[in-house]
Amino acid sequence: MTHGSLTLDPLLPWPWLLALAAITTVALALAVWRRLTGWSLRAAALAVLLAALANPSWLQEQRQPLPGIALVVIDDTSSQTIAPRPEQTEATLAAITKAIDGLAVPGAGEPPVEMRLVRVPDGTGSDAERGSLVLTELARAAAKVASDRIAGAIIVSDGRIDDAGLLGEFPAPVHHLVTGRSDEWDRRLVIETAPAYAIVGESIELGLRIETLGNVPADLRPIVPVFLSIDGAEPIPFTVQTGEKVSIEVKLNHAGPNVVQLVIPDAEGELTDLNNQAVVSVNGIRDRLRVLLVSGEPYAGERTWRNLLKSDPAVDLVHFTILRPPTKQDGVPVFELSLIAFPTRELFLEKIDEFDLIILDRYRDRDVLANPYLENIVRYVEDGGALLVASGPAFAGAESLYRSPLGEIFPAAPTGQVIEQGYVPQISELGQRHPVTAGLDEFAPNPQREDGSPGWGRWFRLVESVPLSGQTLMTALDDRALLVLDRIGAGRVAQLGSDQAWLWSRGYEGGGPQLELLRRLAHWLMKEPELEEETLSVAVNGGEITLTRRSLGEAPDGIEATLPDGSVQVLQLSEVGPGHWQAILPAQANGLYRFSDGELEAIAAVGPAVPKEFENPISTAELLAPLTGLTRGGSFSVETGGVPDLRMVREGRASAGRNWMGLAERNAYSVTDLRQIPLAPAWLMLMLAGLLSLLAWRVGAR
Repeated sequence: MTHGSLTLDPLLPWPWLLALAAITTVALALAVWRRLTGWSLRAAALAVLLAALANPSWLQEQRQPLPGIALVVIDDTSSQTIAPRPEQTEATLAAITKAIDGLAVPGAGEPPVEMRLVRVPDGTGSDAERGSLVLTELARAAAKVASDRIAGAIIVSDGRIDDAGLLGEFPAPVHHLVTGRSDEWDRRLVIETAPAYAIVGESIELGLRIETLGNVPADLRPIVPVFLSIDGAEPIPFTVQTGEKVSIEVKLNHAGPNVVQLVIPDAEGELTDLNNQAVVSVNGIRDRLRVLLVSGEPYAGERTWRNLLKSDPAVDLVHFTILRPPTKQDGVPVFELSLIAFPTRELFLEKIDEFDLIILDRYRDRDVLANPYLENIVRYVEDGGALLVASGPAFAGAESLYRSPLGEIFPAAPTGQVIEQGYVPQISELGQRHPVTAGLDEFAPNPQREDGSPGWGRWFRLVESVPLSGQTLMTALDDRALLVLDRIGAGRVAQLGSDQAWLWSRGYEGGGPQLELLRRLAHWLMKEPELEEETLSVAVNGGEITLTRRSLGEAPDGIEATLPDGSVQVLQLSEVGPGHWQAILPAQANGLYRFSDGELEAIAAVGPAVPKEFENPISTAELLAPLTGLTRGGSFSVETGGVPDLRMVREGRASAGRNWMGLAERNAYSVTDLRQIPLAPAWLMLMLAGLLSLLAWRVGAR
């Protein structure tokens, strides 16, 4: 197809050319006013010169017609998997393809419209939480095509999109073919309020609501049973009235993440059961921890314990130092001995269970605490309390606490020998695997010594003891026990065979990880989950689940993983450190993942418990109606009317009717050849201007 047009390519800039034209016009007007002869010929000569300067030419284009582009957007997100939407989608796509092919005029070659297929999958990563991004994909596809070639867009979707306001305009009509059924209904469980943090042992409130969507059956029961479980434990049932907000009380059992799951049973006929559950991860935190520190006598390390415990704002510290035994009589008035009397009965009989940890620092049995009080400490530990004993020289003598009622819960017995010589504390083979001391040598301020001992400073006193039970994590001087941990009933005991940990805090010979060691030790005694010896924990990071198994024994054979869809995989662990194994599982779907090695269990929630696609799965045309109305397109239900007839319409006209939809005629083309023919050759225009000027001179000379 050939197309021609007149073009101007002036030899002078347009402002100059316009200025010359203005001067010429003024001069001609003056000549006419003065009635000069030959003015018309002079005007013609000047016009020829101006035309030559404008350089007119005939532009001839050889054009190749281009078909318009019809963008067919297929919604392949999760909500489109609900029956019968997959079958409707494929049938609709086949019908659209056939209709576009049918627009071709017989004998005219290719169809006037070319179909570009755009499929919208489920999002991954952060896009999964954004839901169905149909218009985002439409805009992305349209950006790859010249806007003057877009004949229209046809979206095949259930209408449940999450970027409805993205496109404020579109250069061609947009049509929406709605999949789904007219009688759809569903029921879903919604968590309205849930705290991110809660105190362990105290009740929290979860606000929930059960709502119905779509054409709900009249015989659906309004009272719905709900089952609540924490960390996969036995579900607790209760009932909820549909449509009403209900608050329920939940009590967290441990610190760290607590996965709370709520489930309602499936109802016959509802669209999906994926929104019949909700999961909330609440981080359990301990209330202010109460620690009782009893120092048997003043010494350099006493402040070390105090500074450690006072540095933690979550710790309430009660500290007493025994300055003298009650049997000592020296005539000093009582009111000058201390600010308050030592409340032994109140602390060790009445309020002992209010403490999370008791520390006996270099304490000796000198009748300050009578045997009934010490027996009550034994009872406190067996019932779940924690006791830390830092031994001084007296622990090896007649005033040793081991010879008191506390001796029955000590994991190591003194031999009666106190070794006064320098040594570097060592981490035992078992200690390399135990979370209290594992990796502690990484905190050494100095390089490792030539004999292989850690690069931290020496201690100079060891109360020799023989381990009777528990776990020996640190040793000294030919593998003598230095730190021994043990479980007694429901409680825990730690026994440190030296009172010189304070040397590390003073930086002697470079110091050492005194703060880290005592912090871990105190937290293990108070049963912090991250310091348990046998743990199975999970961490979700992006699209991966990292499974961590800690153990003092051998690695388990494998971890059984139950995926959100109910399928089971066996994960093999890889050792990443002493007593520390890991496995990584790709999180290919949102939902709950359960892990078990036969003894320990763990649970992880990936993404929202209910994928955004299934929060409201009822098909609708409302979300896309503003865009289809703005572009003069239409919405059609494929269930009732199938695929409407397809036709071409002129640009700017209505593009949809009761049973038809239209694509715009864009008349796009590409230029295959271009010729420019000058209309005023320079020599011809110069001769013509000269001839007209000569005639004007002759006429004026008469």
